[in-house]
Amino acid sequence: MLLIAVASVVIVLDQWSKYVVLRELTTAFDASDAFGERLHIFTSDAPSPGFDGYHFRQKRTVTVSESFMRLRYAENPGAAFGLFRGLPDGLRGPLFHLVSIGAVFLILHYFRKLNGSKEEVWAVAGLPLVLGGAIGNYLCRLSRSFVIDFIDAHWKDDPSLVWPSFNIADSAIVVGVGLLVIDSFVRKENNKKVAVPEPAE
Repeated sequence: MLLIAVASVVIVLDQWSKYVVLRELTTAFDASDAFGERLHIFTSDAPSPGFDGYHFRQKRTVTVSESFMRLRYAENPGAAFGLFRGLPDGLRGPLFHLVSIGAVFLILHYFRKLNGSKEEVWAVAGLPLVLGGAIGNYLCRLSRSFVIDFIDAHWKDDPSLVWPSFNIADSAIVVGVGLLVIDSFVRKENNKKVAVPEPAE
């Protein structure tokens, strides 16, 4: 239940944020007043790219911090933070479908093997975040051939210090993987303690 609950929250927040981005930062919904029409656009295949290469036309950006962050519509045909976006379409699509489905089954299998012990708390927290993030981005790929990104992290106006655009699903994956890394170190330390023999009296 914990796995389903946390993953569901991540998925809902991710899809809701992408819907709001299309509504507020692009012209995708400008000709549609009804929520049903907008939802259909959101869940359907995107129109052909425009002159800027984007399928939906950008309308505005929102500056959160002049020196650190802004919200700007972007499209990512690759993996998290733009990885593998240069692969050919015929290879990239099947690869991401295979990887996404494989990741879901792997996470479910790993989570089922947990016994609920105290030292597994990092894995219990991390796996649902990775699952929710993976499904959130995979839903984008099922609807269209790219993922909607909108968080631009940068340092001042230095073009060399700009982090690739990302979204809530990417953030959940990164945090989840970070927790799993901590879990691996915690278990390693616990195994070392168990392996040390008690001194003979």
